[in-house]
Amino acid sequence: MRLLVLLAAIAMPLVAWLSNTGTFGPDNGTISDRYPTLLVAAGYAFSIWGLIFLLDLAYAAWQTTGERKRDATLGRVAPWAAAGFALTTIWMPLFSLEQFWLCLLVIFGAMACLVRCAWLLSNDAAPVAGQRLWAWAPLSLHAGWLSLAAFLNLAQVVVAYELLSTAQQLPWSLVLFALAAAALLVVNQRMRGNVVYVAAALWALAAVYVKQSSHALEGAQVAAWVALGIAAVLAVQTLVLRFAPSKRGLAGGRRTAG
Repeated sequence: MRLLVLLAAIAMPLVAWLSNTGTFGPDNGTISDRYPTLLVAAGYAFSIWGLIFLLDLAYAAWQTTGERKRDATLGRVAPWAAAGFALTTIWMPLFSLEQFWLCLLVIFGAMACLVRCAWLLSNDAAPVAGQRLWAWAPLSLHAGWLSLAAFLNLAQVVVAYELLSTAQQLPWSLVLFALAAAALLVVNQRMRGNVVYVAAALWALAAVYVKQSSHALEGAQVAAWVALGIAAVLAVQTLVLRFAPSKRGLAGGRRTAG
């Protein structure tokens, strides 16, 4: 399974390169521009994939060597990471081929797998040396980006198949924003304030603000401020989770004082 993680991590940047050179069809930016939505992010935001691929490769190589090969937590993470990497890889040619329903299933599956990885690593009581740097951070970054990208993809499916109004997108886009916000906040809560996960989500939300603040679609200005509001709430939640004293700690302190 550890070898599968490594092979899947290598496949992601290779397939991304093929996708960007038009091997499977139009590149992601071209396809995205065909179906404008109120959730789409500015193009620069997608450069995060370069960092994600690099860190995932580092994680994949690291987890195959030394004492890490025998670590129980990393062993539980490996199948989820391999599946998440494989689904991320599959999504790219599917998107170029405009197989949007399959894309939607694949990206939500990849998100679930990577969130599971980040959750397992965030809740490991006895991590091996270097685990936060070489495993937790890469997989949390990937999970954070996908946690918003999946909903951006959902919005494009709605527009591509005209499932709801494409002229009046704001009402249903607000519902998608609410669902995305709920997912981000719940996952972050379960990981007790995962700063890397949140950093990826904030990067995406800021890029949605940048894109929508200058977008011609009706309702884009509202969408821009909604994205910024979600970012603010997520940042505040993370600060509270990271720095506020826990109830357990306060209770323990009172018992000691007594």
